[in-house]
Amino acid sequence: MINYESAVGPFSHSENSSVRIMYTVILTLLPAVVFGIYQFGQNSALVILTCCLSAVVTEYLCLKVMARNTMACLDGSAFLTAVLLAMSLPPTTPVWVAVLGSVFAIVLGKQIYGGLGQNLFNPAMLARVMLLICFPVEMTDWAAPTPIDFSNNQIVIPEQWFLVDGVTSATALGESAQSLYVQNLFFGRQAGSLGETSAFLILLGGLYMIRKGIIHWVIPMFFFLGLGLPAFFASLFSPEQFLPLATHLFGGAAMLGAFYIATDLVTSPTSIKGQMVYGACCGLLVWLIRSFGSYPEGVAFAVLIMNSATPLIDHYLRPDIFGSRVATVEEK
Repeated sequence: MINYESAVGPFSHSENSSVRIMYTVILTLLPAVVFGIYQFGQNSALVILTCCLSAVVTEYLCLKVMARNTMACLDGSAFLTAVLLAMSLPPTTPVWVAVLGSVFAIVLGKQIYGGLGQNLFNPAMLARVMLLICFPVEMTDWAAPTPIDFSNNQIVIPEQWFLVDGVTSATALGESAQSLYVQNLFFGRQAGSLGETSAFLILLGGLYMIRKGIIHWVIPMFFFLGLGLPAFFASLFSPEQFLPLATHLFGGAAMLGAFYIATDLVTSPTSIKGQMVYGACCGLLVWLIRSFGSYPEGVAFAVLIMNSATPLIDHYLRPDIFGSRVATVEEK
């Protein structure tokens, strides 16, 4: 356990610490990560391990250069950034791309701002956008799922499971609406990024975090409203042009974005009203980018745009100070 000693008091304490929160979030992601490895093969595990090792080593070196406590590299924040980045990468991502993305996330996404709790943008999404812009071919090489077959009382591991290269396939957001099935989308039986394909497992992890008080339900709820309402009405009036609601909610990184990325405690607003605006705008931007942009997936871009707007949202929608004239009048 990393011991962060506070300099001044008094303080209000809860059972959650930053270290405990980080590792709890990682544990809730493990089912989706394991499912991704099961779906896409051993290269998925290699991508995850590469991201984690690169992120922790980079954080250690940054802390050493800045003459800070190097044990803080194990506080879970670097691991969580690495896992979120790995989950947003294609299963066939080259190792050098994973290393470059992890180093970028830690150095330019986190430590350059001062370290844990001071970054303006979500480090994992910042790295993903950088990789997508710089290496579009490697970042859009989607592999078709080749899961292990447990039928007929035997275990059959497909040939592609052991290969670095896979059979390419279109993602759910790149296919026509007629060929999509809600069940396949919800349970992750389609091509996509390494760990974001199973909406069901990510939903379970998100609900567990809400139950434990790690995240608040406001941002995910308004994220889905901001994404779902325009998707529903657009597909209702022009189904040949716009993807249906289920595709937007269960396809791509919508679930991962709503529960794990947009809810980042550092880069999201602090007030409830601010979180409503933030979540709704994130969802709306995702729909706009998916429907009219050049990229089929817009979660990373939407979150980064709203990260930059968070200080402005906090400024105009901050809660009244306890004991102030306005708060006292409202209470009376």
